[in-house]
Formats: sequence, C-alpha cells, structure tokens
Amino acid sequence: MNATVPGALRAAAPVHADPATAYIAANVFDRPTLVISRARVAAQYDRLKGGLGDAHIHYAVKANPAPQIIRTLVCKGSGFDAASRAEIELCLAQGADPSRISFGNTIKRASDIAFAHAAGVRLFAADSVAELDKIAAHAPGAKVYIRLIVENSLADWPLSRKFGCAAGMLPVLLDHARDLGLQAYGLSFHVGSQTRQAAFWNPVLDHVADLWHAARAAGHDLQLLNIGGGFPAYYGDAVEPPRAYAAAVRAAVDARFGPVPHLMAEPGRGLVAEAGHIAAEVMLVSRKSEDDLHRWIYLDIGRFSGLAETEGEAIRYQIVTRHDGTECGPCVLAGPSCDSADILYEKRPIQLPLALRDGDKVMIRNCGAYTSSYSSVGFNGFPPLDVIVL
Repeated sequence: MNATVPGALRAAAPVHADPATAYIAANVFDRPTLVISRARVAAQYDRLKGGLGDAHIHYAVKANPAPQIIRTLVCKGSGFDAASRAEIELCLAQGADPSRISFGNTIKRASDIAFAHAAGVRLFAADSVAELDKIAAHAPGAKVYIRLIVENSLADWPLSRKFGCAAGMLPVLLDHARDLGLQAYGLSFHVGSQTRQAAFWNPVLDHVADLWHAARAAGHDLQLLNIGGGFPAYYGDAVEPPRAYAAAVRAAVDARFGPVPHLMAEPGRGLVAEAGHIAAEVMLVSRKSEDDLHRWIYLDIGRFSGLAETEGEAIRYQIVTRHDGTECGPCVLAGPSCDSADILYEKRPIQLPLALRDGDKVMIRNCGAYTSSYSSVGFNGFPPLDVIVL
C-alpha cells in the first residue's frame, strides 16, 4: 500500500459508510486490496445471534480465514465449521475451544481425522459409508452428523450434488454409524448460497423435517440439526435485515422440527461479506470495434485474484467510482490475466460511468467473503489479493 492520499474515493463513498469504506477513501493502493472491519464482523455476529436465539453459530472459516477475524469471533463465543486440518489449526491457534469446532467437510483424509480427534474435536460430518468407516477407525466414539442433498433450493447459487447423501441413504448411514460405535448425532444440509429471503428456506425445511422425524421414529435419538449457511449479503438486490432474517429462519425451523436439543448454523457470507470492500483500479477501457455497443473495462483484479464468485455471474458485485452520478452505459467487465475465462460480467453487462478511464480507482463493495480465500498465489504474475484487517 502507498502513502495516505485523503479523499481518493470519498466523493463516491456508499451511503452506508463504515470503517473499510473510510479507510479506502483515505488511502491509495498499489495492488488490489481487501479492507475488512472486525467491528463490522462482530456487529453482524450479534445481529445473527439475536435472531437465531440459542442456536449455536459455527462460522464457516472458508469464507474468510483471516486470523484476526477468527480471533474476533472466538471472543464473541462463536464456534467454527472447519473443512481441513489447516482450518482446525488456525482456529486452535486463535484460541478456539476444540469442542466448538466441527469438521464439516464430508471428504477428509484419514490422518486429518486422527489429528482432529487427538486435538479434541468430537463432531464430524459424513455422507457415505466409506467416510463413516474412516471416522470410526480414526475418531472412535465421535459424534457424526449426516449431510443431506438439497434438491429444491431457491438460492441464487444452489449447491451441487458434490456433498450430501440422497434421502434413501439416510437410514443406512445412521444404522451404519451406530453399528460402528459412533454417535449418530444429527443431520445437516445447506439451503444454498445467497438465499435472499427467509421464506426461500421453507421447501428445504419441509423436506429435511420429514427425514428428521422419520429417523427419530426409527429409533435414532438425533440431537443436532445443522442448518448450514445460506445467510445472504447485499449485492444490489434487496435482502432482509440480518436479525429479522435469522429470526424468521429460526421460527420456520421451530414450526417444523419442534424442540431441537442442539441447533447449529454455519454462516459465512452472511457474517463477513458486508464488512469488507476491495480497492481496485481500472487498467483499460476499450471497444472491440468502432460500432461495438459495449465497452470492455478491465480491472487489476479478476477471477483468479479474488473474484471467483463471478462464475456464472451469480454474485453481482457493486462497484463504486469517483464518477458515480454521471451518465452510465453497459460494459463487459473483465480481469487482467491472459486467460479468456477471466471475464466477470458479459451475459448481463454491468452499468458503469461513461467517464471511467484507465487509472481510475474503484471500490468493489461487500467483498469480505470468498475473495481472499479464493485468490490464487499469483496466476500470470499478477499479485494475489492483499488483505488489511482493521
């Protein structure tokens, strides 16, 4: 980062000013930089917790693994959803209690299961017989929850069939876990990323509730319902306030499941996205022909340096410029690398000011989730996303 330059983006600051916005406005950067506020993360945790009540929040570490954020959430009393040994080690290093860490990846190396168990982690996810066998061999007596496939997601970004078992497999897996000496502790699912309305959860909850009650009727004393993530962030389309959203989801869960001994949620995006913004720069503004209807605007950040979630144009980031309020026109937005896949928005061109020029500084809003963790080590020689935690 270069020296302070007051007012670099102040004229274009969003209506809802926050520490990250103010920091970007007061400084200039020589490379793409994510600036994220711990205070905003802590405040969002309080909002979600207020709506979810006595449900346990396990932050999805993959959303943003900055140690300062993990430490902030440890101090708030959060649990953690870890997907790897490295994420478990990160949480432990920041003071997390291993009893509040769940090993939520259903694809785990046997040695990592053994490491987690030795470190005190007792809660593991599975969605197959083979994974249960590994857990039983390397974490004997552990609590396991079975992840279910979600077929009827109304999320902006439904998740694939990579994770979870079909409904018909659930009785087999619960029985197998019990036969292995594991605690068949509960169920989990993920409603889909960026589920913008709380009501969109209802079809998924209806399906999972049927399976929950059937399993308990079959003699499985399920204790844990892990409702996963899906809590949204603001990217231009309206979303409900976080506390009200979380309260509506909690009410929908209570109506379908009744008292659940251990209710868990795993927000990632919904916790950290709005706490951070990216300082970036326009590298080139051009047209492909004299009569091209769309400009091409190339930023110094693209898919390989932090904006991977533009895949499929599902996440539509908002871009703040010093020319905001002037005449806009459609453009194709792309990254700087020599890879033809490094195009951010083309199917639905983005509207940006006609006055935008090479060298202009811009701010990409609400990028605290799934940017630094997706950034490459330096593809094509372009630097990975820098991170400043306030």
